[in-house]
Amino acid sequence: MNYAQTFQTSLNSTWIILKLIIPIYIIADILFYYNLLENIAFLVEPITTMIGLPPEASLSIISGMFLNVYASIAFAAPLDLTIHQWTILAVFIGICHSLIVEGVIIKKIGLSNSYSYSLRIIVGFIVAMITSFMPSSWFSSTITENTFTKIQYNSITEVLYNSIIDSAILSVKVIILITLLIFIMDFIKTRKFIEDSKKNVSKGFSLTVGIFLGITYGAGILIKEVESGRINKNDIFYIGTFLMICHAIIEDTLLFVIFGADFTMAIVIRTIAAIIFSYILLLFYKRRTN
Repeated sequence: MNYAQTFQTSLNSTWIILKLIIPIYIIADILFYYNLLENIAFLVEPITTMIGLPPEASLSIISGMFLNVYASIAFAAPLDLTIHQWTILAVFIGICHSLIVEGVIIKKIGLSNSYSYSLRIIVGFIVAMITSFMPSSWFSSTITENTFTKIQYNSITEVLYNSIIDSAILSVKVIILITLLIFIMDFIKTRKFIEDSKKNVSKGFSLTVGIFLGITYGAGILIKEVESGRINKNDIFYIGTFLMICHAIIEDTLLFVIFGADFTMAIVIRTIAAIIFSYILLLFYKRRTN
């Protein structure tokens, strides 16, 4: 195992991601500070009604789609949603959040922005609507008290300062995690008993990382594999599609559980949806490319 080469590869992978995340992260905070998203929130009000959420949740939806999970929760926290509604929101935003940032990252592995945006919006809507049709008695939560508080900034200078600090912390996390994961994967792939199944290990490892740590980290691993040519186009399509529907499944879900969402139902619904949609879309993809 060549440690120097592995370390260089990890730096290259993290740099590709960080140069995209940091500026967009700061821009997102600025948009949030000036409430610029309120001007386009009306566009998704029909969606909120169709998926069983109150019209007031439109700002939560649009914030989550363009910004992140935290922004979505910040706008949803005062709405006094039911357990069922929090779970619907958890499912939709879990699938359809940070579209710009994660769409750019997904593009690095070969899937277009038009595909990633349309997939996540359409699947998010379908799965959330199906969730809204489920009996409310199926959803339960032991959380009864909200602990989330929306951060208030007094000036744009304070916004920029905190945004830079937060993006720097995120950068450190990305560098450490991706470096460790690439070292682990390279170590695993040098073992003799898996020498004949490198492709499967790479595919499975990338998928597992993305499911539990998110697209940012999963794509960081996958970018290296795509560039090396060890993963074919069908695998790239399947992994990318699966991860866009089911990623960071523990962390993102727990954020909504704080307010009452059903942890088990949210995870089960997203996982089943990822399996079904990824398989069906892969069949269509193979027919089109063959």
